[in-house]
Amino acid sequence: MISNLTSYRLTTFVVMLLACLVSYGQKTAVSGKVTDAATGETLPFVNVVFVDTKSGTTTDLDGNYSIETYYASDSLRVSFIGYETQTKKVKKDQAQTINFELTASSVQLEAAEIRPTDDENPAHPIVRGVLRNKDINNREKLEAYEYELYNKVEFDLNNITDEFRNRRIWKPFDFVFDNIDSTEEKTYLPVFMTENLSNFYYRKNPKTEKEIIHATKVSGVENNSVSQFLGDMYQNVNIYDNNIIVFGKSFVSPISNLGFGFYRYYLMDSAMVGNKWCYQIKFQPKRKQELTFTGEFWVNDTTYAIREVEATIAEDANINFIDKLQVRQEYDEVDDEVWMITRDELLVDFNLSERAMGFYGRKTTTYTDFVINQQKPEDFYQGITDVVVADDANEKDESFWDESRHIQLTDNEKSVYNMVDSIKNIPQFRTVADVITLFVSGYYVRGNFEFGPYFTLYSFNPVEGHRFRVGGRTSNQFSKRVLLEGYTAYGLRDDRFKYGGGITYMVSKNPRMVIGASGKRDVEQLGQAPGAFQQDNVLSSIFRRNPANKLTDVIEGKAYIEREWFYGLSNQLILTNRTLAPLGALKYERFNDIRALEPVDQLTTTELTLYTRFAYKEKFLSGEFERVSLGTKYPTIEMAYTLGVKDFIGGDYDYQKAVFRIKDKIRFGPLGYARAWVEVGKIWGGLPFPLLQLHQGNETFFYDETAFNTMNFFEFVSDEWVSASITYHADGLFLNKIPLMRKLKWREVVSAKGVIGNFGADNYEELILPPETNTLTKPYIEAALGVENIFKILRIDGLWRLSYLDNPDIVKFGIRAKFQFDF
Repeated sequence: MISNLTSYRLTTFVVMLLACLVSYGQKTAVSGKVTDAATGETLPFVNVVFVDTKSGTTTDLDGNYSIETYYASDSLRVSFIGYETQTKKVKKDQAQTINFELTASSVQLEAAEIRPTDDENPAHPIVRGVLRNKDINNREKLEAYEYELYNKVEFDLNNITDEFRNRRIWKPFDFVFDNIDSTEEKTYLPVFMTENLSNFYYRKNPKTEKEIIHATKVSGVENNSVSQFLGDMYQNVNIYDNNIIVFGKSFVSPISNLGFGFYRYYLMDSAMVGNKWCYQIKFQPKRKQELTFTGEFWVNDTTYAIREVEATIAEDANINFIDKLQVRQEYDEVDDEVWMITRDELLVDFNLSERAMGFYGRKTTTYTDFVINQQKPEDFYQGITDVVVADDANEKDESFWDESRHIQLTDNEKSVYNMVDSIKNIPQFRTVADVITLFVSGYYVRGNFEFGPYFTLYSFNPVEGHRFRVGGRTSNQFSKRVLLEGYTAYGLRDDRFKYGGGITYMVSKNPRMVIGASGKRDVEQLGQAPGAFQQDNVLSSIFRRNPANKLTDVIEGKAYIEREWFYGLSNQLILTNRTLAPLGALKYERFNDIRALEPVDQLTTTELTLYTRFAYKEKFLSGEFERVSLGTKYPTIEMAYTLGVKDFIGGDYDYQKAVFRIKDKIRFGPLGYARAWVEVGKIWGGLPFPLLQLHQGNETFFYDETAFNTMNFFEFVSDEWVSASITYHADGLFLNKIPLMRKLKWREVVSAKGVIGNFGADNYEELILPPETNTLTKPYIEAALGVENIFKILRIDGLWRLSYLDNPDIVKFGIRAKFQFDF
């Protein structure tokens, strides 16, 4: 048992710890009385100020004072003509009483004015004041807040030339060009606009955010996921953050704690902004091509809160496809010592090349009806998602919008809605839209059916020879609940048909619940990483360093149910039956009772898998069936437990398998970022090698982030293993310092991968290992050094294999390429 003394100490520690946590960002309240030390008389009109701040007051006629502020320092100073100035320590974030007894001074006081030292930049003391008060002025200091916001997003085509307008394909769209605007740097044509009205709620402890979108209006699109993406949860830039994420790149904020290392500051002016006296500070990058801004901000002289800021990314910043990005924000004191953003404007100019047609993206958000430090009931914050779209959000009429918009639309903006509806009915527009859809998704949409994917129409390998495939799936026009898909393929060399099909039923989208089933008879490459090209992708046929001659004939039936409990946490329960048979150079052989080798025609397994995925606060952009993760700033955890059952649907083996995987994107601010993952797995029960962990190799010339790129297929196998990978993207940190490289905007990338594993003796009894297959008696390690952003879309890595260098038919050093679209 814990002694009373120990228990007391533990309780005291916990209470103190909780007090520290609760006090963060709270107001400091000080009251007291100021008297004459000699006579005891109270002194009225005495100045009482927190040291190094402008937060203060004066005593009343009875010598009493009271100050309550977020902007406290650790000392309180009182001064009065004819008396010595006196300073006392203050306990920040607490209520306390401090009395002062002033001593008369025999020295005539002179007026004093605080100035920077002669050799100090006059802007620097002001910027230091901003940094010192960042936590206080950041809205996340509050216990709770809420507001109504109106969000308007518009996309405009720009760089529109007469030559482009006169092309024959655009003849049916002549009426569209009546809306061209030439008032800005580039001629532009508004083509898409959306609006939404919502309420946003924040609670500090425990930290919770929730947004309820009451109304949304999108030109040509009715999709709740798009509505979510345009809300405040997704489109929010906080100037008080040290790093501002812009299209996945980490830009240094002009008021970052590291700001003096990246910016030059200049004091330009001081003036009244609204009803607040403010300083105007201009900021410029210190070095070229770093991810920084140029612009100016106005800062309040008393609270050092940002009043207005206008920032544009530096012209030579190492970011792709963005000619210009400008942020303008306004802040106001909406409650006593509470500053909140009231207007947020964002302009982005996207262009693939200088002369090509691009588009503007514009976002304007206004905030009203602030409620400060009034929490909602606990059950209000509960729910499976933190962004809720009202069922009738897309059904608001024009009179609602006329009354509810914070900002009325211009004539051009009003015409966008009518224009898009008209364009959708023009056949030529549908043709252009179909081509774009084909390129992005791989499918050609025709009525109730989508044909594709096009990149699997033809491929070849030594086993099948020339392979031809046709397939498709039902479109959203057919059903938004049921998805049917199927394909058939034929190989000229093996003279066999392959086929597959499946059904997906969307039970519910909120919460997400999906039931599906599929079956196939096809050829697979075992040991291929999930990030690799499909085996029947024509690119994987052409760009190979080894022939694909160790394939497997797979007959598979699968059924599953997926349930998402809340955004970020989901489960899948999967029942799978698979029969594997070797093809090409691959053989299944075992020793019989007389220790002679005999062939094994096929292996059959039946297994039940429980898969769990947890990605805290992950966001998605969803279609009717598929969705794309927008990521999370927290690690992603995946766990899978599989139970193999013998004699159930023909299963040959009893076994268990458990895999744990964690991955994360780690940002280092201006120093770039790293992607890392670690996987741990174990299999219980003797199994033949095709059912064990065939470590994922890569035999193409494309770089695969999820595979070991200098490892061959079937080279290593384990029944328990630990593997890890880390890739560091420096984002031009070093190459930007070299003049020639600076113009190319190339970026450095360094990576390392490794795996260690064991192989149980009972596995040998099931099948003998092929000659090229090894067990891991020591770690397998490979490393790479590369350059990305070549021509803005290409990454090239040089890879070194650092262990098992004596294995046959291996690559000790290789060059791999990868196409990637990255800002």
